[in-house]
Amino acid sequence: MSPTAPSDLAMLGGAPAVPRGLPAPRWPVVTDADETAVLAVLRSGALTSVGRGDNEVARLEREWAAYCEVGHAVATSNGTTALALALAALGVGPGDEVVVPALSFVASALAPTHVGAVPVFADIDPEHYLVDPAAVRAAVTPRTAAIMPVHLHGLPADMAELAAVAGGHGLAVVEDAAQAHGARYRGAPVGGLGDLGVFSLNASKNLPTCGEGGLITTDRPELGRRALLLRQFGEDLGTDERAYVSATAGFNAKLSAVQAAFTRSQLARFEATAAGRDRAVRRFLDRLGALPGLLPPRAPAGRTHAWHLLRFRIDPAAAGLDVPAPRLRAALQRALRAEGVPVGPYQVAPLPAQPLFAAAGGWRPAFPPVPVLDPAATPVAARTIEETFVLQKAHLDPANEGLLDRYATAAEKVWEHLTVLADYAARMDYRPPWARPVGRRVRPAVEGAR
Repeated sequence: MSPTAPSDLAMLGGAPAVPRGLPAPRWPVVTDADETAVLAVLRSGALTSVGRGDNEVARLEREWAAYCEVGHAVATSNGTTALALALAALGVGPGDEVVVPALSFVASALAPTHVGAVPVFADIDPEHYLVDPAAVRAAVTPRTAAIMPVHLHGLPADMAELAAVAGGHGLAVVEDAAQAHGARYRGAPVGGLGDLGVFSLNASKNLPTCGEGGLITTDRPELGRRALLLRQFGEDLGTDERAYVSATAGFNAKLSAVQAAFTRSQLARFEATAAGRDRAVRRFLDRLGALPGLLPPRAPAGRTHAWHLLRFRIDPAAAGLDVPAPRLRAALQRALRAEGVPVGPYQVAPLPAQPLFAAAGGWRPAFPPVPVLDPAATPVAARTIEETFVLQKAHLDPANEGLLDRYATAAEKVWEHLTVLADYAARMDYRPPWARPVGRRVRPAVEGAR
């Protein structure tokens, strides 16, 4: 790549490295096989999961259980309901606490509230952005009923350390694997490492459906039966004939046969897609890892990464710059976006700083109160949000390897002018993301709902 002048930066009026007008990356990739699978269900008339016969939902459950090397899977309407059902299957309810990471999608903290429990926030580790087992240990109280580690961005949490914490206190473990389909920890697939595992099938996820969906996995038969009972009005679905008798207060959280058929079709090529993504992402990260002061994600020994999100940390000192990391991150994010690289924040505040949990009176009276917290209560999560940006969705399709090459070239162009951007960063108006007015957005790369 030929050297460029500062004026060549797109944010200063130059031409962007990624030409405007390129087709936007699409995900999920919908093939003829996907359409055929959905059309077959529509023509069959068997559109629901009611009954325990050999329908599309039951087939998906069997196939995903086998993939996760567990005995049972229960398909649900979305990942958030799956988390709540998993907690309810364990008997978690009012008066209980559930330890969750301070950095995650809000569903991780909302799910405990949906069963009347209280989320308690534990800080994350600064290198992989996963919940810190030491912080989890410190968060345990006599009211703690469960730990909910999140395999954030597609990287498994340190399940051995977390299992030790849980075992020492008699706690259940629910894996929030919404972003980690196919990831492995010490050779074992996520979803079977705790008492229950939960996956999202939102259309943004590595294994999607056509809209929303979720899956609960477990190797404990009683928990699988309990989750199934709770999924459909508390009805016993042990026979094909539906009795319309509720044994307990259940939910209506069923997945449709159309959605199951779509996901089964995607699952048929899931391994090949994941392998292609892994090759393309590693090549991309190798190029970006050569840029001083840019720390790309990596998987520690014994873990594989699903690469759902790619989070990059900015380290000014490593680039020989004397400027605060949050300011330089903000400047680089603007420069990269101007070049056509769609980086942005993933979550603009730690979960305990969300208005629902942080503002006095923000907690609805129907639920127990939680302590009033601010970002300083979980400093690593707060610092991570200020010092990192993410790339998402564009890298999920392995066919976008050429686009990732363009993104890498754009980053190399921006890095040629780090001193110019450092001077800009020192003078720019900067406030932490959570200090901006409610409703103001910074054009983030927004994750789909669960």
